[in-house]
Amino acid sequence: MTERADVIVVGMGPGGEDVARRLAEAGLDVVGIDAELVGGECPYWGCVPSKMMIRAANLVAEARRVPGMAGDSRVQPDWAPVARRIRRDATDTWDDAVAVKRFEDKGGRLVRGWGRLEGADRVAVGDRVIEAARAIVVNIGSRASVPPVAGLADVPYWTNREAIETEEVPDSLAVLGGGPIGVELAQVFSRFGAEVTVMEVGSRLLGPEEPEAGELLEEVFRSEGIDVRTGVTVDAVHHDGERFAVNLGSGEPVVAERLLVATGRHPDLRRLNVAAIGVDESARVLPVDDHLRVEGVSGVWAVGDVTGKGAFTHVSMYQADIVVNDILGRAVVPADYRAVPRVTFTDPEIGSVGLSEQAARDKGLNVRVGRADVSTSTRGFIHKAGNHGYIKLIEDADRGLLVGAASAGPCGGEVLGLLTLAVHAEVATSRLRHMIYAYPTFHRAIEAAVKDLEEG
Repeated sequence: MTERADVIVVGMGPGGEDVARRLAEAGLDVVGIDAELVGGECPYWGCVPSKMMIRAANLVAEARRVPGMAGDSRVQPDWAPVARRIRRDATDTWDDAVAVKRFEDKGGRLVRGWGRLEGADRVAVGDRVIEAARAIVVNIGSRASVPPVAGLADVPYWTNREAIETEEVPDSLAVLGGGPIGVELAQVFSRFGAEVTVMEVGSRLLGPEEPEAGELLEEVFRSEGIDVRTGVTVDAVHHDGERFAVNLGSGEPVVAERLLVATGRHPDLRRLNVAAIGVDESARVLPVDDHLRVEGVSGVWAVGDVTGKGAFTHVSMYQADIVVNDILGRAVVPADYRAVPRVTFTDPEIGSVGLSEQAARDKGLNVRVGRADVSTSTRGFIHKAGNHGYIKLIEDADRGLLVGAASAGPCGGEVLGLLTLAVHAEVATSRLRHMIYAYPTFHRAIEAAVKDLEEG
């Protein structure tokens, strides 16, 4: 028999859960479908537990900075309280009972299983078929991408999930991938005693960020004893039952107790059966308009990673608000991605928003750049240890507007907030020049970067 609902939400990650809960709260009959945990990657294996690990690792590093500033210190890292806190406080040992109850208390119905589109108004879950009277919302998230390296599929490598769940720090860790997940976890495990090697096929760490970001992070990593290898070719991976060996294009293999594969993520459109709504299964993302409606398909919306607008919880939640209002017939402010902020939570934190310098030049803009080093600011002098970082501003000189910015350093992600507002609101750089910046703060370095931009 075909079941019916007003709205079907396929995938209950942060954005999908928010859509499902709010529509149910508005009185609609909502079915949420997910084979895994309600809440998705972020609260169980992504944003929340990883940042708890980072917080712990940063405390260890900060304690080690006491000598020369506040006396002496001796630190003995202990992973047990970190693992215990993640299991007990963050994930309920990877149990979503609280999230399920939260949804069902609003009147929603949860179906466990993988949702498969059978058309623009029907979803199959195993032998069950559910028909949507008003909308289908797709929020399938993404899964770890595994490169086609010889032998890799046959060995017990880690993805971010196994790294988050581990109750022990390996004596050595090889990290394949120098993107945000790879570098964050590399630094965490290094600070808790693992010997870490990061391998990146690109020419630098954090390839999509400003070149300065990768250069800064590589310098910091090397100073902390992390082996960084960029521009490598990975030929094969072996495992002898105890250790991994990663064969590179030249030199000795990288040998480690554990191997973390952090080479990106992708949504599984084939498993979703997007062909049923006329979308090519080989596509990387679902094409959506500025109301998050899937292009050319009436009655289907999408949010989150599957839209290709930024694989961040904050993007998914932003999109969820638009979808809820659109389905309920309320006024909608169309999606605007000019000022999507992103932060890599290494130490130093590395954040950026809007266009990079190269992206701005590729768009044909008349670009001016301003820069200031955090270490030369008064707050940087006060902070001393761990004060690496910079502020970088990218201006469209013809319009006098900030179109991109980057903030690296202590609290780099927090400093980014002011810059995000400036890019989003199209604040003239001349206005930034004549603001009053609190002294002595890290964000005051923005004033120095604006001055550098004007003088350049």
